[in-house]
Amino acid sequence: MLRRRRPLLRAAVVGGGAYMAGKHMARSGDQRAADEANQDDRISQLEQQAPQEQQQAPPPQAAPAAGPSMTDQLQQLAALHQQGVLSDEEFAAAKAKLLGA
Repeated sequence: MLRRRRPLLRAAVVGGGAYMAGKHMARSGDQRAADEANQDDRISQLEQQAPQEQQQAPPPQAAPAAGPSMTDQLQQLAALHQQGVLSDEEFAAAKAKLLGA
C-alpha cells in the first residue's frame, strides 16, 4: 500500500503545481490584454484631442535673441582672472553671482 501512495502523491503534487502555473499564466495574460486595451483607449483619446488643441493653440513665437551663454561668461571671467585683472575674491564673487549661488 505504501508503494502505491508515493506515485499517487507525486502525481497529485505535480498536477497541482501545473494547474496553479496554468492558472497564473491565464490571469497574467488576461491582465496584459486588459492593460493593452486600456492603453489603446488612452492613445485614441489623445489622438482625438491633439487636432483640437492644434487648432486652438496660437503659433509659437520666436524666442528673443539671448545674450552670451553662461559658459562664455565663465570663460571670460577665467581669462580675466588669469590675466590678473580680477583678484581671487573678485573672481569668486563674480562666478557666484553668475551661477546664482
